[in-house]
Amino acid sequence: MSQPRSQPARVAITGASGLIGGALSVFLSARGDEVVHLVRRAPRAPHEVSWDPGSRRLDPGDLSGLTAVVHLAGAGVGAHRWTQAYKHEIRGSRVNGTATIARALAELGEPIALVSGSAIGAYGDRGEEILTEASHPGQGFLADVVREWEAATVPAQRAGLRVALARTGLVLTPDGGAMARVLPLARLGLAGPLGSGRQYWSWITLHDELRALAHLIDQEVSGPVNLVSTQPLRQGDVARALGAQLRRPAVLPAPAVALKVVLGEFASDVLASARVLPSVLTASGFVFEHDNIHAAMQWLVDQI
Repeated sequence: MSQPRSQPARVAITGASGLIGGALSVFLSARGDEVVHLVRRAPRAPHEVSWDPGSRRLDPGDLSGLTAVVHLAGAGVGAHRWTQAYKHEIRGSRVNGTATIARALAELGEPIALVSGSAIGAYGDRGEEILTEASHPGQGFLADVVREWEAATVPAQRAGLRVALARTGLVLTPDGGAMARVLPLARLGLAGPLGSGRQYWSWITLHDELRALAHLIDQEVSGPVNLVSTQPLRQGDVARALGAQLRRPAVLPAPAVALKVVLGEFASDVLASARVLPSVLTASGFVFEHDNIHAAMQWLVDQI
């Protein structure tokens, strides 16, 4: 099991106005850490630092004295239909932001860890295959984005800094992401299988996501790290577990063709199968608090 830090950390977060970044800021502050927000505007408070990822501008001196940077900024993958323009924004927001952070840290030269947000989209649609951090990359738009996104950390790695690539799966929370859309339907008994429902979903509660990110700040872990529970499940089973917790049926399906009409190209990601295990995370001593779907769904529904 991981050991607590001997003294508070000083952590900068990008994307602190987002779902995970905002929750992480509260989580780290509650455990006594000093949290700095990197913002894309003029600072309005002492804990804010201005940066411009689009122009790759960040004063390295503004990062001096940090324990770690947790980089979570990026355009939401499911926020809009995937037009060519929005796909360009998805890619650019991740690559430019990551390159900006990595180069600033490399130039500064202090021993600051980089915990860089990433995604299990790295593995693509892989059916029944069991996937770990040692698995080869997949194919498709998101897999290509992740390759470029993670490669943008190379300047920090070459400078000898510790870089952990936090490949996050489906985050279970009622406050945003996929579950914010699914929960209202589930309460009406309408959140049944998506497509066949046999595709694997690799999930993690927001609570364990925050604990895992803190673990990556505290521990000497580097390289790709899958932030998912040890129990990936078929999407239909996830839907049924949610329905059972809500005491609602979860049998009405959403056919693949309907999802493609509503979601466009993003439907291919919703219907993709990624059976991912957190091998590096558990080997480093991390212990989940919500590692089975029933406990996870109970926690999720309790947050409503």
